[in-house]
Parts: sequence; structure tokens; C-alpha cells
Amino acid sequence: MHSTNYTNTLILPSEDCRAQAAQPAAKPGTIGAMQMALITENPGVYTSDEVITQVLATRKEIPQEEWHLFRAEYFSKGQACLRASPLVKTLGWAVYHDDKARVSLVDPASERFAALLNDATVTKTQGMRNKRA
Repeated sequence: MHSTNYTNTLILPSEDCRAQAAQPAAKPGTIGAMQMALITENPGVYTSDEVITQVLATRKEIPQEEWHLFRAEYFSKGQACLRASPLVKTLGWAVYHDDKARVSLVDPASERFAALLNDATVTKTQGMRNKRA
């Protein structure tokens, strides 16, 4: 089974992100808004795999008791990780994966972001670009 989980990794906002600062998702019900709500209401609780599949299963109206089946099928092949999320590509957030792969959002203007950026034990990776270079 494939996975989108990272450990001790900070996903930075995309180089070509239009947002000048971290901002909330403008449209409720979008993938970005649903990911943001799930992560901000439960920081450090869910892994990337859980966030991605829970949001997609909800959008596809899959009953919760079938989510484990959906997840197994979804990750039977490689999938895009949170580096491709609207959170980092358009909304200006950074995503931190802790040592247990649980995710939380980090405002790039915050002290926490600066501390993570300067922590040599944390891997830094850029969010996916919106357009080819």
C-alpha cells in the first residue's frame, strides 16, 4: 500500500503561491477548505493519509463505515501528497508532519514556523508549483 505520510517534515508554501500570507479558504466545501477545517480542528491528530482520504470520502458521500475500504483502494496506487494541496499551493500555509506523521498547519509568519525552519532535524520540502517553471 502506498502512503502520502512524511515524518519530521515541513512542507513549505509553493514558490509560486499567490497568497502573500496564510489565509483561510474562501469557498466552503472545497478540498482546501475541508482539509483546513479537519487539520485546524484536530492539529497533530491525523496523518496526511487520513486527511486526504477522509476529505475525499466525505466529498464522494461514502458512508463512514466504508472509509477503510475506500482508503485501501485509493492507496493501492501512488497518490498526490499534501505538497499538492491547495493549503500550500494557493492559501499560503506550511504543513508540518511530526515524528508520528501527524499533521498540523503552520503560518509562515509565526514563531513556530521560524523554529521549525531553523531545526536541523526537520526536513524541509517545497510545496508543488502551480505552473511549470
